[in-house]
Amino acid sequence: LFQSGSCGGPSLSQHASGLEVFEGVESVLLPCRDSSVPRSHTLVWRRYDLNSPIIHQRSRAGDKLSDQHRRYRSRTSVKTNALQTGDFSLTLRKPRLSDSGTYTCTVTAIGNTRTLTTVQLQVKGQQQTLTPPVDKGQRLSH
Repeated sequence: LFQSGSCGGPSLSQHASGLEVFEGVESVLLPCRDSSVPRSHTLVWRRYDLNSPIIHQRSRAGDKLSDQHRRYRSRTSVKTNALQTGDFSLTLRKPRLSDSGTYTCTVTAIGNTRTLTTVQLQVKGQQQTLTPPVDKGQRLSH
């Protein structure tokens, strides 16, 4: 279901990707990988369209969620060894329609901030369960 990392060489360009999920699924993984990042850095996932843009923040000391947007409390995580492995992918649990937007994965090291990737997340409603497709006229009244 998930694609493996395709950052083979040095990642000089910004990567962008799009994801579509239905509301109510268990979780969605927003991919962000980069093995060329210095180890002493801070990882931040943001949504710049929100008044409080921080979705998840991790430094060597661990998660720093005091500035996290309240809508995302207890619903985000990154792997515990993310800073060592370069896999900064964000797991967002129980995505909601209001989670649709552009997520930016950045790292800050020695005062320099670099954008690693941008993910466009589209969370869709569950309308397909309310209106099943009409199949060969079987749903017509008799």
